[in-house]
Amino acid sequence: MSLLSSILLGLVQGIAEFLPISSSGHLAIAEHLLNVSGATEIPDFFDVLLHLGTLVAVFVAYWSDIRDMILELISGVRDLARRNTPDPIPPARRMILLIIVGTLPLFLVLPVKDLVEGLSDNMYFVAGALLVTGCLLFASDRVRHGRKTERSATLIDVLIVGVAQAIATCPGISRSGTTITAGCFVGFERKFAVRFSFLLSIPAILGANILSLKDAVEAGIDWASVPVYLVGVAVSAVVGYACIRLLKMIAAKGRFGWFAYYCWFAGAATLLLTIVTQ
Repeated sequence: MSLLSSILLGLVQGIAEFLPISSSGHLAIAEHLLNVSGATEIPDFFDVLLHLGTLVAVFVAYWSDIRDMILELISGVRDLARRNTPDPIPPARRMILLIIVGTLPLFLVLPVKDLVEGLSDNMYFVAGALLVTGCLLFASDRVRHGRKTERSATLIDVLIVGVAQAIATCPGISRSGTTITAGCFVGFERKFAVRFSFLLSIPAILGANILSLKDAVEAGIDWASVPVYLVGVAVSAVVGYACIRLLKMIAAKGRFGWFAYYCWFAGAATLLLTIVTQ
């Protein structure tokens, strides 16, 4: 892999992972275009590293929340040993429960993991999924603003968001866009919908990378190319952090629908290019 390809794919991953425009769909499109131009196949190990780069961005952007949850997890274990449960439950401890419940629907995807991943080779599917993502984002701006936070969100609420995240494993369906939209539909306060979406991505990204790492290692790692890979990872982390900050500002204004027009354009352009290059 060339240094330019590594930088470009890191840029795509950093932007598309957090902005609601589907990182998997854009990476599939970028890799397809690079392959069409004669480049070699993008290594699986590099895909794993790119997602770890954006995970670093989440940890940096939401470190205070993550730190509070870690401390509450320790306190929760201590309280459990003492058979003492605080009332009311601290918000950070309740957030841990919400994230665990919201992650459960992802286990339903495991039996069809290979089938879902194979969809990234079908540009017609990716194009259609981007068009669907645009419709979801367009609808999200027309939902009445909710007020639920980690203090008042129910387990049913987060299960619905978790199902949306499971659906978003399909390439072209934005994980952040779908989970934020689902959060808005169940009545989450918009800033909380964004925060919960990103915190929910931590176990999702970690789990996906653990599953993918074994396949990547078995496929072989070109250790001489690792320095080139790390440049792409650094780009994805820095750009990803900037995009998280940007999305926070957009969430405050309730303008997710702006991205709908982009997804419609990207989906239509992908469909047209696929037809032309077939």
